[in-house]
Amino acid sequence: MRLLRIGPPGHERPAGLDADGVLRDLSAVVTDVDGALLADPVRLRVVRQALASAELPVVPDGLRVGAPVARPGKVVGIGLNYVDHAEEAGAAIPDEPVVFLKPSTTVSGPFDAIELPPGSETSDHEVELGVVVGSRLSRCSSPQEALAAVGGYVTADDVSERSRIAAGPTWAKGKCADTFTPVGPWLVTPDEVPDPQDLRLELWIDGERRQRGTTARMAFGVAELLAYVSTLMTLEPGDLVLTGTPGGVAAGRPEPRPFLRPGQVVEAEVSGLGRQCTPVVAAADADLLTGAKRPA
Repeated sequence: MRLLRIGPPGHERPAGLDADGVLRDLSAVVTDVDGALLADPVRLRVVRQALASAELPVVPDGLRVGAPVARPGKVVGIGLNYVDHAEEAGAAIPDEPVVFLKPSTTVSGPFDAIELPPGSETSDHEVELGVVVGSRLSRCSSPQEALAAVGGYVTADDVSERSRIAAGPTWAKGKCADTFTPVGPWLVTPDEVPDPQDLRLELWIDGERRQRGTTARMAFGVAELLAYVSTLMTLEPGDLVLTGTPGGVAAGRPEPRPFLRPGQVVEAEVSGLGRQCTPVVAAADADLLTGAKRPA
């Protein structure tokens, strides 16, 4: 299934794409696309049956598309997890996953604006496969158990302010700004993603491709990442795990490095998970944009 959330920020309602790609309102079936839904196989089956019936109301055009899962309890990021990204950063592949946290307030919709913080000069793009947890996972003992806990997959952009990361002592300062995790447009359930290590990732700035990679080049695959993170913290339904970015980020390019600037448009896509299209604005101009756009 491909699940979405439609409506103004804070007032989204659940929706889903039927077999013909028609966007249907799921409000009569479930209250939201969230951890509680993803953890409930009975309700998921009801949603699937309702979409198959093609009897649900059609969502009208022009409504904002929000993040496809309600605000996660936590957003867990993974750094230097692609061979080519580590190479361009001049870093060795780490012996174990590099884990950091982003606040849930960074999560925004797939067509909402990326708001550059005041004084931003080095904000960067990072297209990533996002994994939404579907069942509680703690001290996982096997990759099979880890994959069984996946509730869905999403396209994500782990926007980063490089100068604040470099200033240390942690990465949090460069990762925590509002709108720095655009997600969506869809949450795709695991039955439609037979192999998360066989997905293409691409990102464009104003139509120019900047990143292109494949999850096959992850240093640590999805199952291994989830199992490892579950030994550090309990993963709960609705939590979002960002699995790293391939090469091609602005920080890895020759000077003058093409960091994000107001007026640009970022498009990010993971194969089968949909493409997001996020305008870049200065924070002071963010209220001029509504992000009202239907998924292509």
